Amino acid sequence: MEVRKIDVPVMADLYARGQKPEYLFWVGCAGAIDDRYKKVTRAFVKILTFLDVSFAVLGKEESCTGDPARRAGNEMLYQMQALQNIEIFKQYQINKIITICPHCYNIFKNEYPDLGADYEVINYLQFLDQCILEGKLNLDQKALKNVTITYHDPCYLGRANDIYFQPRSILKKLSSNIVEMNRNRSFAFCCGAGGAQMFKEAEKGNKEVFIERTEEALKTKANVIATACPFCMTMLTDGIKYKNKEEVIKNFDIAELIAQSLNL
Repeated sequence: MEVRKIDVPVMADLYARGQKPEYLFWVGCAGAIDDRYKKVTRAFVKILTFLDVSFAVLGKEESCTGDPARRAGNEMLYQMQALQNIEIFKQYQINKIITICPHCYNIFKNEYPDLGADYEVINYLQFLDQCILEGKLNLDQKALKNVTITYHDPCYLGRANDIYFQPRSILKKLSSNIVEMNRNRSFAFCCGAGGAQMFKEAEKGNKEVFIERTEEALKTKANVIATACPFCMTMLTDGIKYKNKEEVIKNFDIAELIAQSLNL
């Protein structure tokens, strides 16, 4: 397959040329700043480019959604950040937003409407699964034929937004060896970093949440923990290191697994 140059279009540049992309790809704080999650951003951009999707990013104009501020109880900061984003969206006439972070997805979809902003918000797994159903994205199990995968449900995708089917549908196209942890779907156990927990010290207890969840993943004997959230990726990667199991099990985002399958 021919290697295609990856060009990430910026909304302001397209707008200046009188062009309007179909989708805004909201990268998110982790996707833009965290070294590990930058790899997920790159993987998804490669897939969007492979699919020839009309999209753009805000680049330097992108700020935080305000989700961590609201979860931490700083409502004023949340509204300041949200209203600033809403004004930028109005400027570029943005109607469709694709996110790779469940926290960004949830707040755009379920909480921004309270501020008068209503968009078509699409989680990247919904988007990718739809592309597969429409025949635009054909995945081959051969690339991951010897890989056993277990999937961790992010709270803000699963319990908050009922997105259980799409990630599993995609993973079944990638591998015939999918195993579930004992607690999954609506009964899944949190990674331990949602609700602004990422930014505070652990509370007293016998065991940290991410250790409990990592142990559940290890019990499946899977080679790969598939995740779909930057917080989940950080916590489970830390758990794998804590358990000294880096050589036994790896943590990849579903976008990364798709990119591997397509050799992008």
